[in-house]
Parts: sequence; C-alpha cells; structure tokens
Amino acid sequence: MRAAVVRAPSGSFEIADLRDPRPGPGEILVRIAACGVCHTDLHVQDGSVAFPFPAVLGHEVSGTVAAVGVGVEHISAGQSVVGAFIMPCGTCAMCASGREELCEPFFAHNRLNGTLYDGTTRLFDAHGDPVWMYSMAGLAEYAVMPAFAAAPIPAGGHLKDSAILGCAFLTAYGGLVHVGGLQPGSSLAVVGAGGVGLSTVALAKALGAERIVAVDVADDRLRTALHLGATEVVNAGEVDPVEAVRDITGGGADLVLEAIGQPATFRQATEMAADGGRCVMIGIAPVGRTAEIEITRLVRRKIQVCGSFGGRPRQDLAHLGQLVADRLLDPGSLISRRFPLEEADLAYRLLSEGKIVGRALIEVQADV
Repeated sequence: MRAAVVRAPSGSFEIADLRDPRPGPGEILVRIAACGVCHTDLHVQDGSVAFPFPAVLGHEVSGTVAAVGVGVEHISAGQSVVGAFIMPCGTCAMCASGREELCEPFFAHNRLNGTLYDGTTRLFDAHGDPVWMYSMAGLAEYAVMPAFAAAPIPAGGHLKDSAILGCAFLTAYGGLVHVGGLQPGSSLAVVGAGGVGLSTVALAKALGAERIVAVDVADDRLRTALHLGATEVVNAGEVDPVEAVRDITGGGADLVLEAIGQPATFRQATEMAADGGRCVMIGIAPVGRTAEIEITRLVRRKIQVCGSFGGRPRQDLAHLGQLVADRLLDPGSLISRRFPLEEADLAYRLLSEGKIVGRALIEVQADV
C-alpha cells in the first residue's frame, strides 16, 4: 500500500510503498477514505514531541472496515467507520473505570514507542524494516487500529468528512462535556480559532450554549467562527481580549477553553472566566513549557483550571454521530481544503504556515 512516511525529525512527508498491514486480535483493518490534517502531527514531525522514526502520522480518520481480528464482535467488515486518535485498550484500570482518554497502554506503547499494545508495529517497508505508528497511522491506504477506537458512521454521515470527528470534535467534546460541564444556556469563550477551537465553537452551539465568544488574531478564522455558531468574536491583535470577553459576557464567561497552548493565552483564559468559572486547557505545548496564573484571584474568586485530553471514543463518538444524524453538527462545514495523499507534504506545510482555516483533509481514496 501507499503511505506518507516521515523518515526523520523535520523530514518531509514522502509517499512510499509499505507492506499491507494485517489486524491482530481485537483489532480492525480499515481502508482509509480520509485523514484530517492536525497540528499535533506537526509537533511530532518537527521533533517537538519525542517519537521514533521512520513513522506514519495521521490520527483522525474515516474509512471502510476491510477485515476484523479475532474477538471483534461490535464491528463488521464492510461498515463505514470513524477512528479516534485515542485508541482505548478496553481493559486497563483507566478504561475499566470509564476514563479511556487516559488509557495506559495507549500512552505507554503508542505515544512513546509507535506500536500497538502487543509492543509491535503493524507497518513494515519493502525490506521488512519497521515503520512506527502515530495512533493508527492514518496517512496511508490502510490502517490497523484497536476496534474500540472506531465507531460506525451514522446514516446520512459523509464518509470522508466524518474523519474529523475522531480528533477535532472528540477533543472539543471532552473539553466541553467531561471536563467543562457545559450546560445549555451558559456562556463560553474559546481562545484560539484553529481546527480544534472552531470545532469547539460548532459543538458548543449544537449542545445549546447561549453565548459563544471566539478569540483569535486572524480575521478569516473569526469570520469562520461566526459562520459556525459564535455569537461574538474578539480580535486579540486589536483589543485587550480579557477586557473584551469580560465586557461581552457581563463579567466573565462561565466556561473558557484555551486551544492554543501558549503561556500568554493560558493566563488570559484564566482572567476571562467569571467568578466561580471554569477554564479548560486543551492546547498542546512543547514538553516543559509553563504558564503563570494570578494566585489570589484563583483562590478568592474560586476559578477552576483543568486540563483535558481528547474524549472517550466508546461513548462520545456515538453522541457526536447522533448530533450529525440530527443535523445539529456538520463536520464538512469545518473543512476548507482537500488534498490527495500525494500532496500530504504540501498540506502540512500550509498548516505550519498558518494558511489553513478550519480543517484540511487528505482524501486518500479518490473513488468515494
């Protein structure tokens, strides 16, 4: 099969032929229809996040199940599925307690070593040498993943566009629902209108938030935020974003999500929250980066600061799918650029240059 392989830190995405992968017990083989272009892949590709090379990245996919491994019963060959970037094993202590976004084998094996949970990769080059997997390694014609990481695409869901449910929207869902506790009628500020930030705006609207304020420095992203459901926008390059959000919301937002991962925006987010409000940090930063917070305000005004990493695929993908089926959520509205697999390097280069608004999509299959 063809795949986009990164051979070394800061290397390009090169199209190469790899051996066809095969699923093991509890796994499925998916013929990839599309893969979302996410900033997290860039953090791996440029070496900001330690990861072995050569590797196939891509962690936000949709496609058709081509084969299932021993023990897989809830998914069948021929089904259209979306695959989540968090791939729960289903049996570790975290998965058993319902906290599968903290799945222990996922972090120990996949995120550190580029393997699945038996400690081996499913990818090999023509010479039989291993190629490492970031999540399911979705920038390829086929991908193997634990079956618990996939969910059927609902009737009416677009096969390719549904790919971005597996990371952008799953991350937004975890931040808004599991950690943020978003309630219908509440106010929300979203700091950063990139792919995840805009997904948060769209999902918050679908979940009934009354006031949604998007904050960014790029007018094109802010216009997109308004299109996706933001009630107001703030250009942080033109006004003080903290003062603007507090003025719009009458003293601060009930919930603030920071989707950038920068020290300055981290602190701004804590200052945008209403008394007793909650800040959920979902932006990824390089390892070791820290941020400041005003201690006295944190204590006296009872500000909550929480981290969130993704969602819980076994339950959240089903809810996201239902929102799509009910026409409350449209993943395609977030997709602004589409590229064939051969142009994966161009897509990620444009993303690194800030030239992608919303989400770009690598369309691996041209015939669907």
